[in-house]
Amino acid sequence: MTTATSRHSERRISPVFVGILAVTAVTGWATWTGFAEQPGVAVFLFVTAAWIVSLCLHEYAHARTALHSGDISVGAKGYLTLNPLKYTHALLSIVLPVIFVIMGGIGLPGGAVFIERGRIQGRWRHSLISAAGPLTNVLFAVVCTAPFWLDALDGVPTDFRFALAFLALLQVTAALLNFLPVPGLDGYGVIEPWLSYSIRRQVEPFAPFGLLFVFALLWLPAVNGVFFDVIDSILKSLGISDVETYCGQALYRFWQGSNEFCSVSP
Repeated sequence: MTTATSRHSERRISPVFVGILAVTAVTGWATWTGFAEQPGVAVFLFVTAAWIVSLCLHEYAHARTALHSGDISVGAKGYLTLNPLKYTHALLSIVLPVIFVIMGGIGLPGGAVFIERGRIQGRWRHSLISAAGPLTNVLFAVVCTAPFWLDALDGVPTDFRFALAFLALLQVTAALLNFLPVPGLDGYGVIEPWLSYSIRRQVEPFAPFGLLFVFALLWLPAVNGVFFDVIDSILKSLGISDVETYCGQALYRFWQGSNEFCSVSP
């Protein structure tokens, strides 16, 4: 009985996550209705809260897949509660990804949950655990873009449409970056089980710097341009124009006062 009770508490959704969901819902409503005097403030809070929700779901997907693959320790660590304060590196998991969004509109992933890989048998399971996180971002992107590719935008307020477009951009960038085969990112985690032991040992020291390496590359104008051309192409195939993502980011970064064009856009 005690074990069952303990197991239930390990999987109970955290009030912290419920609070983040509440902020997302309230600010989404404010963006939809135009309740806020400054629409950019509502868009900023809505997109940021929704982005944090997606980060929590990303890490939950890793942990849940690990649980079903044999790592029963994830429950005791609090990873199944969706509480971001339980993550191994809160700075890397939540704070830095939010800062990256504010600075450059990039959905850069972070590292959060520690999986005890020794408990898991089978290369396919290891690969699936790593893939589960970015696949969650893909699913989130599908949900955000659904009104666009379903041509169901009638009645959707302009500001909310722009906010959804920008949130979709963040999810697509997060999925694409996560799937890069760079040490420290999920993409490398997918292929790592299939590499030889000697290669894994040689690459291991570089894993803590993989995320910073990707971030540094994205600051190079040539790399940044190519990367966002790819992102724009993906979003256009899903019915979102670059004008909509531009206006979403302009509203999000309301303090820059660069959303005059968007305020009169159809």
